[in-house]
Amino acid sequence: MGSGIAQACAQAGYTVRVRDVDGPALARGRGLIEKMLAGAIERKKLTPEKRDQVLGRIAFGTDLAEAVDGAALVVEAVFEEEAVKRTLFEQIAPLVRPDTLVATNTSSLSVATLGKGFPHPARFAGLHFFYPAAINKLVEVIGSAATDERTLAELERFCYRLRKLPIRTADAAGFCVNRFFVPYLNEATRLAEEGVASLATIEEVGREEFGATLGPFELMNVTGIPIAFHSETSLFRAFGPAYAPSELLASQFRAGRPWAWKETAPEPEKKAAVRDRFLGLTVGIATRLVEEGVAAPEAVDRGATVGLRRRYGPFAQLSQVGLSEGLALVESYSRRWPGNFPVAQALKDRAHRGERTWPLAYVRVERKGPVAWVLLDRPEVLNSLNSEVLLQVEEAFRGLEGERSVRVVVLAGSSPVFAAGADIAEMERKTLAEGVEFGFLGQRVAERVERFPSPVIALVEGYALGGGLELALAADFLVAAQGAQLGLPEVTVGIHPGMGGATRLTRLVGRAKTKLLTFTGVPVSAEEAYRIGFVTKLVPAASAREDVQALAELIASRAPLGVRWIKQVIDRGMDASLGAALHLEGESAGHTFGTEDRTEGMRAFLEKRPPKFAGK
Repeated sequence: MGSGIAQACAQAGYTVRVRDVDGPALARGRGLIEKMLAGAIERKKLTPEKRDQVLGRIAFGTDLAEAVDGAALVVEAVFEEEAVKRTLFEQIAPLVRPDTLVATNTSSLSVATLGKGFPHPARFAGLHFFYPAAINKLVEVIGSAATDERTLAELERFCYRLRKLPIRTADAAGFCVNRFFVPYLNEATRLAEEGVASLATIEEVGREEFGATLGPFELMNVTGIPIAFHSETSLFRAFGPAYAPSELLASQFRAGRPWAWKETAPEPEKKAAVRDRFLGLTVGIATRLVEEGVAAPEAVDRGATVGLRRRYGPFAQLSQVGLSEGLALVESYSRRWPGNFPVAQALKDRAHRGERTWPLAYVRVERKGPVAWVLLDRPEVLNSLNSEVLLQVEEAFRGLEGERSVRVVVLAGSSPVFAAGADIAEMERKTLAEGVEFGFLGQRVAERVERFPSPVIALVEGYALGGGLELALAADFLVAAQGAQLGLPEVTVGIHPGMGGATRLTRLVGRAKTKLLTFTGVPVSAEEAYRIGFVTKLVPAASAREDVQALAELIASRAPLGVRWIKQVIDRGMDASLGAALHLEGESAGHTFGTEDRTEGMRAFLEKRPPKFAGK
């Protein structure tokens, strides 16, 4: 894991120092990195020149003080032994700066316990990379009660810079993903031990039901049966008999043999019983994770699809079968472990209310003083827009309209990507009529953004393509991070912009430039978009969010009514004659003289003090 983490950091451009106990250990680590990079070259994912650059960023040594000296982040990645890890942190503590972030790469040990006694607990957290760390995109970000929120936010940004997808999880046994994944492996062995089905049958159901490349037995063969056994033992200690390793798993671990599932025959008639056990277990644990506050349902599903590479997450599966049937499966599984496998009350309540699906949030609203951030939150698919995302954007803006304390809204992605376009997986299934309906839905949502009474800033990081750019163009103006890509590439998949992007872009840059962009479908850089004129401001990628927050706070400090009214004057004046637009501007400006804000603003100016605007 340590070599994989080092490789991921170096590939992202970071300077990395790897420290291990001796030369042979370092040689093994370097060899693993070289092997991974060689494989990437064979797959045409990397050039020899890039490989040399990556290796050139990594220094190997045995001196701990030299390794951590001046480091912004230290990631511990020794094996899962509490005493060994704690000893290492005791050695690290006097060697790092007070502002250095220190993280443990653990899959099962308590972050609070490992950080106990560390002199800077606010800057100590967990970063659980998933195997193989150089390739797998998921990272669990774990904070103990002592971890500062700013530390967790910075670690999330670090993960995004590695092109990883972080999910937040509480400091609980198994964290998020292993809490439901490891028991699934154990349940496979229980099913075999009880004679419910053959190993081959269980293997097939695991692949089919979860949309996975490997079933449970082949997964254990690849990742290691000892890992499954020790992880399940850890969960058993934390949660009791329902999580106890099966005797079959224990004996297979002691024997040191792989699972010979290919030597058994599939039994199609027994698949339903296996499916019901798997779903009852998985959905039962997933809903408890949410009820216990360990992770949000979106994080649970993201952990399954990104970290485990499943096609479906537990909550998506629950919605597929329906909450009523899902509850029945969980209750049936719970009866196997009286008092030790509680059923989530929220699942009971939703099912009894007749709800069919479990709602998932793909749009988040975060408030930072007078500024509200509306965040597109489907990072696993680059925030691509489907119907549900658009409806949630609409609902977010509708809800914010009634909040007088919100003076500016920033529309952005939760990750450093705005939106890579419409969700082609959804688009591909649409009929002609459904395609028209989707276009008008997009227009309605974009109009909601455009007509929002207070200023709306679109922050474009990474990509704003297709429907993503169309939505961003509905904001009052675009701020783009340097290096971002913007474009309307719809013609490359046989359609053209339909959410209003072509019309709005024409009004910003003219017909000819809009035709060039839409006819070719070729994206342009943020710098080129700024030159053309549809990006208003460029900001450094590393500080994009801080810079936009500062800009939004500056606007929010101005007279709210003055800002709102001049927004209306500008927007309405675009569709009016010059004379009508001038009259509208003059009339609106005159009305500002009847506001308390005008009195306060002018009095503050004369008294040489900052004004305190109330929006009255």
